[in-house]
Amino acid sequence: MMQNPDSLLIVDDDSRNRELMGRRLNKRGFQTFSVGDGNEALAWIDANPVDLVLLDVEMPGLGGMDVLKEVRKKFTAAQLPVIMVTGKADSSDIVAALDAGANDYVTKPIDFPVVLARIQTQIERKHTEDALRKSEERYALAMRAANDGLWDWDLQSGAIYFSPRWKSMVGEEEDALGDSPEEWFGRIHPDDVERVRADIQAHIDGQTPHYEDEYRVLHKDGTYLWMLGRGLAIRDKNGKAYRMAGSQTDITRGKVVDFLTGLPNRVLFMDRLSRSFERVRRRRDRTFALIFMDLDNFKLINDSLGHMVGDQLLVAIARRLESTVRSSDSVARIEHHTIARIGGDEFTVLLEDVAGPLDAIRVTDRIISDMGAPFVVDGHELFPTASIGIAVYNHSYQSPDALLQDADMAMYSAKVAGKGRYEIFDTEMRAASVARLQLETEFRRAIERNEFENYYQAIVSFKTGRIYGFEALVRWRNATRGIVPPMEFIPMAEETGLIIPLGQWVLETACRQTSQWQARFPQDPPLSISVNLSARHFLQSDVLQQCTDIMKKMPLARRSLVLEVTESTLMKDHDASIELMGKLKDFDIRIAMDDFGTGYSSLSYLHQFPFDNLKIDRSFIIRLMEDDEIVRTILTMGHNLGLKVVAEGVETLSQVDKLKEMECDYGQGYYFSKPVATREATALLEAQSGLSFIPPADALAGEAAVTADAMR
Repeated sequence: MMQNPDSLLIVDDDSRNRELMGRRLNKRGFQTFSVGDGNEALAWIDANPVDLVLLDVEMPGLGGMDVLKEVRKKFTAAQLPVIMVTGKADSSDIVAALDAGANDYVTKPIDFPVVLARIQTQIERKHTEDALRKSEERYALAMRAANDGLWDWDLQSGAIYFSPRWKSMVGEEEDALGDSPEEWFGRIHPDDVERVRADIQAHIDGQTPHYEDEYRVLHKDGTYLWMLGRGLAIRDKNGKAYRMAGSQTDITRGKVVDFLTGLPNRVLFMDRLSRSFERVRRRRDRTFALIFMDLDNFKLINDSLGHMVGDQLLVAIARRLESTVRSSDSVARIEHHTIARIGGDEFTVLLEDVAGPLDAIRVTDRIISDMGAPFVVDGHELFPTASIGIAVYNHSYQSPDALLQDADMAMYSAKVAGKGRYEIFDTEMRAASVARLQLETEFRRAIERNEFENYYQAIVSFKTGRIYGFEALVRWRNATRGIVPPMEFIPMAEETGLIIPLGQWVLETACRQTSQWQARFPQDPPLSISVNLSARHFLQSDVLQQCTDIMKKMPLARRSLVLEVTESTLMKDHDASIELMGKLKDFDIRIAMDDFGTGYSSLSYLHQFPFDNLKIDRSFIIRLMEDDEIVRTILTMGHNLGLKVVAEGVETLSQVDKLKEMECDYGQGYYFSKPVATREATALLEAQSGLSFIPPADALAGEAAVTADAMR
């Protein structure tokens, strides 16, 4: 961009002088204008922008000195330079002109090179002054407009300047703070201040290229704000810092607000919980309550519909929670409440100044009721449920963290009790939680110490009366607890993910033992081994690779490995389950549906999934003698689909006779054998030579019982 030429105003009563000077200056690149008297000069200056005035002192009427004095009333010497042109060389006149505000002077007759040099000097000085003034104006404007608070620290004197914005960020007026660094450091949170001091000193000492820190600063209202501090030291020629300047930016929102839902996050929630905690410790007549909410089976939504739908659901739940709590009759009486998202699918509600547990229960009832309405997300109608824990403050609590932990325990108890419900914390939950934590610790050590062993329960053919195979059932033999029942540690292993390494150990150990049995006790078909796989093991691990590695390492007969999965496991990811089952069958691994009748139990699912075996749940076998219609229907359905059917929980001879008459393929239960260790299972295989687990139809019941007892 071309710059406009500098404009000069020539003021002289002699037209020839004006014309000559103007022509010569125009040739030098200036834009010139001229007037013949003082009044015209003032009028021109008022009406037009002028960069410099070349002013004749001696003029009729309003003289040059009078014009100069009027000009200086409106413009400084930096804003509008004036060079006086005088015919006198009297120093007193020159001094008077300079005192009146003239920037320079030249004498007549005018020496053009001299006047040109002096004009250029004044114009350059004006440009410099203009640039400096504009820079200062921009800086002042930026300071006023910036969201950052600025500081400038004289390291030699120790004085520090805080901008008005810096002061307002901590709630102070512009004239409220001094210039001591303690005005800053004294407001920094005790947990952060030593780190900030150390980082600033490290930069001053030249150990870091710049200073940058995140810290908390106390606001005048008693709250802490998160700040991002930055700074840079200015050094002398020896590298010693003598000045340091920087900025402070409020980053509280990014630190304390959940980016997805816009709700307070864990940081802000814990701050408000702590303040509530301290407030009620000073009051004995009121309390506060904490509601801890965790969505049930949220991972299934993420896995089946994708994380984008999951995120949209979390946002929708946050909005509904806000609406529910705001509209609750109970909360309407409560002065303050905070809804926060503190984890992936975990939400909390802090109810302040409540009268007691009933207020929290009423709000929780409303939350559960409102959660029952469907959420429509990306075209999907979803019905998420939540498990909720409630903890109410009492003066035995020593920290806000303990209250949050107790609400979490209550939530866990609600989840264990059936989900979609709430529980209020009591001290028994804490004892249960401690016991559960101890159990988990011992369980982790048990894997390292090889404290697990497989027990085997026989699966008997109704047609031959001989052992068709075994189901492997893991047992934990703890040094202090003895044999730990599976119902105590399997749910915990599922929850922690330890079920995957445990399941892999069970699978590999059972296959190794079966390959040894197959070599020692050959039969046709070869002895089979059935292994239960949890949902996590089946869908969240490389179970196909595990199985194929096992088949390569040991001489296990083809089609003798049976993996048992439940309907609910398969429905967690329908398409992935079908694909995995197909790949497993390609390696001659059979699949059995376990506990049939307790899940979806739909014929369409049996058509879709490539099963080999179907296991009837023991709950139907228990009622077999009173009502055999369900078992008969399942048998017919399974056989029509070409499946082998196994009846679980067979315990009496009458059940054996009935199932044999109904042409059930296999039976499993205490009638044949309870789950036994490897040695006892081997003894069963040795003892069955020439004997049958199934007595002949005309045998006396007593004799049959004796035979069965002998085989057990």
